Amino acid sequence: MRTLVNFSILFALVVIILGAYTRLTDAGLGCPDWPGCYGHLTVPVDEEKAAAAQARFPDAPLEHHKAWNEMVHRYAAGILGILILIIAITALVRARKHPETPVKLPLFLLALVTFQAALGMWTVTMNLQPLVVMGHLLGGFTTLSLLYLLRLRLKRVHIPLGDPKARKLAGLAFFALVVVFMQIALGGWVAANYAALACTELPICEGNWSEQLDIAGAFSVPEAVTYQYGAHDYAERMTMHVAHRIGAIVTIVVVGLMLLRGYKTAQSSVIKGTLNWVTLALIVQVALGLSNVIFMLPLSVAVAHNLFGALLLLSLVGLNYKLARNA
Repeated sequence: MRTLVNFSILFALVVIILGAYTRLTDAGLGCPDWPGCYGHLTVPVDEEKAAAAQARFPDAPLEHHKAWNEMVHRYAAGILGILILIIAITALVRARKHPETPVKLPLFLLALVTFQAALGMWTVTMNLQPLVVMGHLLGGFTTLSLLYLLRLRLKRVHIPLGDPKARKLAGLAFFALVVVFMQIALGGWVAANYAALACTELPICEGNWSEQLDIAGAFSVPEAVTYQYGAHDYAERMTMHVAHRIGAIVTIVVVGLMLLRGYKTAQSSVIKGTLNWVTLALIVQVALGLSNVIFMLPLSVAVAHNLFGALLLLSLVGLNYKLARNA
C-alpha cells in the first residue's frame, strides 16, 4: 500500500503540472463538452470527425493542440481517481487484519477526488467560472496534501528521543501552513481571472496602482456568457494581482519567522531536515514568482511556480505532522 500511495503522490504532482499547463495555454475549454471531446472519447483527428465535431459545436472552433492539452489532463486525472479508489479498497481490506491501517483518510480522499471530477465537469459546463476554476485548483492541492499525509501515517514517522523545544514551534508552523494555502488560493484566483500580467513592475505594481484598487469588484464574479480570458476590468484584475503580491510578502515573513524560530529551537535532525526542505521550496518559489514578473510569465516558469507552490505546501504538511508526532 505504501508503494501505491507513493506512486499516487507523484501522479498527483503530474496532474497538477498538467492542470497548470492546460490553464496557462488557454486550453481549459479546448474541449467544449465533458467527459469526452466534441462527442468523442479522444480528440477527433480525421477530417470527417473534425467536420462533424465542428458542426456539433459551431461556437467552439476545434484547436487540436488545446484539445489534446485538455484531454491529457482529463486522462491523467481519471487515472489518479482510479489509483485513489484502489487505495481506499486496499485500506478497507487491510484494516480487517491490521486495525491500525488508516481507513477514514483514504475514504475521504475518494470522496474528495469524486468531487474534483464534478468540479472538472463544471469548469467546462460553466465556461471557466472563476470560483469553480479556483476550487478545482485548491481541490487538486488538497488531494496531493492528503495523499502525502497518508504516506506519513503509513510510515509512522518517529522523532528520536523527542524534541521538547520544537513543540513551541507547532502553532507557528500551523499558521504558516494556513497562510501558504491562502496564498495558493489567491494565486488560483489571479490565474482563473487572467490577471497574471495585470502588473508588470516590482515590487507591487506600476503607476498609481493604490488609487485604482477595487477590492469589491476584484473578489466578485460578474455575469458573463463565458469567463475565458476573463470578465473583470483592468482595475479589478490589478487589484487581484496586488493582493497576491502582498500575500506573497506576508507569506515570506510568516514562513521566514517560523523557519528562524525552528532553526533556533529544534534539536531533532528529523525536524531540522524538514525545515531545510521548507527553506528550499520557499526560496525557489520566491525566485520563480519574481521571474514571472521580470520575464513576462514564460510558460515553463509559470508551470514551475505551480509545482513549487505544491512542494512548499507539502513540506509544511510534513513539518506539521512531525511536530504533532513529537508532542
